Amino acid sequence: MTIKQPTDKSHFLLPDLGEGVHEAELIKWKVEPGETVEEHQTLAEMETDKAMVEVPSPWAGTIDELNADEGEIVNVGNILVTYTGSAKDAGESANGEVAASSQISASEEDAGTVVGSVDTTLSVPGRFTRQMSTSSTTTTKSSKSLATPAVRKIAKDLGVPINSVAGTGRGGRVTASDVHEHASGTTKTPHAASIAPPTNVPAPSRTNVAQRIPFRGVRRKIAEALSTSINTAVHFTVSDEADVTELDRKRKEYSRVVGQKLGYLPFIMVATIRALQDHPSLNANVDDQASEILLKDAVHLGCAVDTDHGLMVPVIEDAQVLSVVELARRVAELAAGCRDRSISRDHLIGGTFTISNVGSYGGMYATPIINYPEVGILATGRVTERVMTRDSMFYAGKVLPMSLSCDHRVVDGAEGARFLHTIVKLLESPEHLFGA
Repeated sequence: MTIKQPTDKSHFLLPDLGEGVHEAELIKWKVEPGETVEEHQTLAEMETDKAMVEVPSPWAGTIDELNADEGEIVNVGNILVTYTGSAKDAGESANGEVAASSQISASEEDAGTVVGSVDTTLSVPGRFTRQMSTSSTTTTKSSKSLATPAVRKIAKDLGVPINSVAGTGRGGRVTASDVHEHASGTTKTPHAASIAPPTNVPAPSRTNVAQRIPFRGVRRKIAEALSTSINTAVHFTVSDEADVTELDRKRKEYSRVVGQKLGYLPFIMVATIRALQDHPSLNANVDDQASEILLKDAVHLGCAVDTDHGLMVPVIEDAQVLSVVELARRVAELAAGCRDRSISRDHLIGGTFTISNVGSYGGMYATPIINYPEVGILATGRVTERVMTRDSMFYAGKVLPMSLSCDHRVVDGAEGARFLHTIVKLLESPEHLFGA
């Protein structure tokens, strides 16, 4: 298939940035119109599924137009960048037509990059093609505003007719700020006074609103994932406590032996991994489309990490083969990658069970939400000192509270309680956690 268009223009459509990704948020442009770029040079930084991704140029050329504003949500298949240059730069054929495969795929040697390689027989829907002739833009004028689906949704939620909002974005696009300003009556365009407010829909009051924060980025992805989990999995939570007095002593001794300070988390991970091997129904994913429960052999352990951008859950692959020290180091590496946004998307997917340490922030018990499509998540609370009894004798000990949430469609309540009890027993007998 070929696309007829002028010989000096070519389009780069936003490619699939990862399996199952349909859209991405444009965080920052790394180029500007008029700039000459090389093949593989980074065009933009985009965010999808909690991971930052650099989008490289599929060919060398000169940037003519950037077709999105920073902060916009761009759908896969939409035009991201328009290039100018010679016909050979755009892969133009002799009769003035631009091959579709040249417009949306990288060369064979690009395989493995963010853009990847695309089947050269792939056709391009007409709606993805921008007509570049001057006459088409000057002779026809539509009353429909240019805006992304995300901005249109904001307008709908605020009761603002999108077509009545004057766009200040690139190419006259309506931005989220335009919508909010219009809704609050502070639009600064020359036509603001002539735009009538929507009838029967009161504009949201600005009283007591200290700040308006766009619901985007990691926070939006978290909301989507948690909503899917709550609306799909049938949650139940069971809680228990472990006497970690002896574990605390062993932990300090072990830290001295290996020359590295170790917290409770890597030991809890080891106990959880052993428990998952004894209770395999919790080391699983649910495939709701196929109506199947996928029991996993390997333990790919997720660990919730709090960052300035929101909660992220990196995954430790094949955690069952790692020692206490190796688990501690891997957690530190992944957490650092989450906080500086250098972690790849591959390290944020594929988990089979998740641990969330709410105790590091002072919490005791929680009702954690399952990291769907997993079927279980363990939340550990703050270790506290408490007076306890053993063999009718009082002693000062340390207690670790834990909360386990499971998907009741897969895990029965009794099995969830048995799984948590197994973890408790392993933590209370730390000799089983060492040397094995």
